[in-house]
Amino acid sequence: METHGTSPASAAKFRMIDIGEKVDTKRRAVASGELTAQASTLIRIRDRSLPKGDALMLAEVAGIQGAKNASELLPLCHPLILTSVRVWFQCDSSRIRVYCEVKTTGKTGVEMEALAGVSAALLCVYDLTKGIDPALGIGNIRLNLKEGGKSGQWTNPGISESVLQPIAHSSIQLETYSVSIITLSDRCSRGESKDESGPGIANWFRSRGAEIKSEMIIPDDQVALASALHKLLTDDNPNFVITTGGTGLSQRDITPETILKVSREYGGREISGIGELLRSSGSLKTTHAWLSRSTAYLINQTLVVALPGSPNAVIESLDAIGGLLKHAVHTIQGGDHEKI
Repeated sequence: METHGTSPASAAKFRMIDIGEKVDTKRRAVASGELTAQASTLIRIRDRSLPKGDALMLAEVAGIQGAKNASELLPLCHPLILTSVRVWFQCDSSRIRVYCEVKTTGKTGVEMEALAGVSAALLCVYDLTKGIDPALGIGNIRLNLKEGGKSGQWTNPGISESVLQPIAHSSIQLETYSVSIITLSDRCSRGESKDESGPGIANWFRSRGAEIKSEMIIPDDQVALASALHKLLTDDNPNFVITTGGTGLSQRDITPETILKVSREYGGREISGIGELLRSSGSLKTTHAWLSRSTAYLINQTLVVALPGSPNAVIESLDAIGGLLKHAVHTIQGGDHEKI
């Protein structure tokens, strides 16, 4: 007798991931894709003179719809409440590049929504253009960047600067600012382990246009840290000094005490709200964040921030306080408290 339906064995081949135990975090994803056509066709698309009308304007709407409806097209994609969808275009003589940025605050990422938005926008341009140019091409659809969750920020290593550049303007920009980075780790200072947190901090600032004045790895030692801070504060004078490591509860975790001691020598001030924000945001991912002694001090016109030692935690921490950095420097340098 012939039967229909799905057997238990075949049903086990796919499943929708249970995200119920995850915590809500801010999520962002940016995807891009390209449409290629004859030069004369691209001019008409760019000049919005196609017989069917303005392809780019309608494609923007189609891209937003595509992102919002990703879960209806993909069986295992979780339906999400999106807080923002933005679609824009970059036109040149050989292609039209489409970008889609999607944001939400939720338990899972919005990569598929961004990719769906790009795909829908490209198909819309194709549909409105095929009547005058049947040799259209669609390709290079890919995820460029994602932020949020345990993985923090991820940037596609295979994309060029020309693709990354238009993405940056929606992030915090720190082009005129400088930062020095100190990694505190006994094992890394001895070469027994690779430092991932320091380079992660550098990449976070570099991607936002900041100048990396110096990077160093030192042991978990009060004298070494105090000496490094004295040198940076008197010689380099960066806008920010970011330390990673030494904020826990072990006997070797000496970062907060050392920064406090140096701060008193210079007549510095604690910025207690930054430590509170770091613990509060970190607790959304793990309750262990409440044991962190992350802190921040204003010393000699430099904001010194002590972050945890985990590579993921430093990126999550910078994401949490990133929106404050520009305003902090603005007020440190004598500006008023208006939003900049």
